[in-house]
Amino acid sequence: MNNKEVKILFMGTAEFGIPTLKVLKDNFNLDTIITNYDKPSGRGLKIEFSTVKKFAISNNIKYFQPKNLKDQSLTDKITSINPDIIVVVAFRMIPKSIWQIPKYGTINLHASLLPNYRGSAPINWAIINNEDFTGVTTFFIDDKIDTGDILLQEKIKVDKKINAGELHDKLKVIGASTVKKTIEEILNNSLTQKKQEHDGNYRTAYKLNKENIKIDWNQNCLEIYNKIRGLSPFPGARASLINNNGNVKRVVFYESEYFIEDHNLEKGKIIKEKDFIKITCNNGFIKIKNLKMEGKKRMNTSSFLNGFNIENFRMVK
Repeated sequence: MNNKEVKILFMGTAEFGIPTLKVLKDNFNLDTIITNYDKPSGRGLKIEFSTVKKFAISNNIKYFQPKNLKDQSLTDKITSINPDIIVVVAFRMIPKSIWQIPKYGTINLHASLLPNYRGSAPINWAIINNEDFTGVTTFFIDDKIDTGDILLQEKIKVDKKINAGELHDKLKVIGASTVKKTIEEILNNSLTQKKQEHDGNYRTAYKLNKENIKIDWNQNCLEIYNKIRGLSPFPGARASLINNNGNVKRVVFYESEYFIEDHNLEKGKIIKEKDFIKITCNNGFIKIKNLKMEGKKRMNTSSFLNGFNIENFRMVK
């Protein structure tokens, strides 16, 4: 079968899938896109189209936005489209009634080296946990989350200064070429799929929530540094300041450096030095380079200090 004859149905919403969509459009017959329904967002609760929907519109590709993937009418619609392959990138759990439709199967692109970091935030947790390597995996979808047979993997070294946004942008490009190679090898019958291991000490990419994005100043410097870069630029590592009057201010940290140094200071103490601040942690100091007050604009520390008197504040433990 000629590549351009291969009918592809894509399912996804996140910007991570855009390079994959471009590869599918340029090399195969990208027939249909299924993406999440529009939701109001931001302070004004305006309807904002996802980047995937915008891609579909700008490239004149038909798209659907179902609320319920188990709806029989959606299954019937996909059956009538009769895709050769479904490609899934950062989407919801796909029911068996859909993933069993294509002749060559339904493949998923995941931003980790499975079976490590199954879950919704693999890029963030790889950095937070100070991994030396990460990568992408394509696999056949099954009835559980991120557990299907592995098809291809691409491994990269993780720079110790990279943040989650920068790693995301690297992996989305690598992921797109891996999807292309996966489809071509499936069509050529040259792929040997591999069962995932389920028994082992594998890390999980837990969903980020208001608790696990908070900084614990009792951790060591490297752990806090990795948390800040692992949550930058979104959602940002969170912390709270309190002053002697009990006033609490919430801040979001985006960029930092760390210095290992013995001290007897209380953890979470804020030290202002000219145009920057450093904060005590378990085995040294975190120097904050970029931050914002919650609800305000992001800025460098020097600009932040021009508009906020931090002298009487300390970090809430």
